[in-house]
Amino acid sequence: MSDRPPAERRRSRLPDLGPRGEGWVAGQFVLLGLLVVLGAPGLASLPTNLIGWLRFIAGLAATVAGGWVALRGLSGLGDSLTPMPRPRSDARLVDDGPYRRVRHPIYAGLILAAIGWGVMTARPGALLIAVLVAAFLDAKARREEAWLMDRYPDYADYRRRSKRFVPGIY
Repeated sequence: MSDRPPAERRRSRLPDLGPRGEGWVAGQFVLLGLLVVLGAPGLASLPTNLIGWLRFIAGLAATVAGGWVALRGLSGLGDSLTPMPRPRSDARLVDDGPYRRVRHPIYAGLILAAIGWGVMTARPGALLIAVLVAAFLDAKARREEAWLMDRYPDYADYRRRSKRFVPGIY
């Protein structure tokens, strides 16, 4: 569990949504599913002009890049990988590889891919859901970080030397 006494544990204003944060995972999958469903009709026909093609290619590039970043984050966690935001009791703090400069590369990749999908499909509903995915994953990361602060004494130092989603920026 936590290495800190109960009085020293971090409080988060964000809800747990389950003992391990299961509700956060469910919400993430619902939003990503909506994103795909609302964007899919935009793929029924290819663009017909230069601006449309540039939008499509930029969106496709962002979607692929986001997928690559998320996959790197998944592989970088190794044995500490869990779909839940609350860390497992046997997990170690991962602060190397893709986690060296970004604390949440999986979420960062999902956000980039979601925005790319919204741009590529040019569907207003998909673009709106992409923004909601970004806001939701930011909140999920904040909730997760409170649990990580409780679990790992070195997490505060790691937070100071890394950014949440974008190296050197945020």
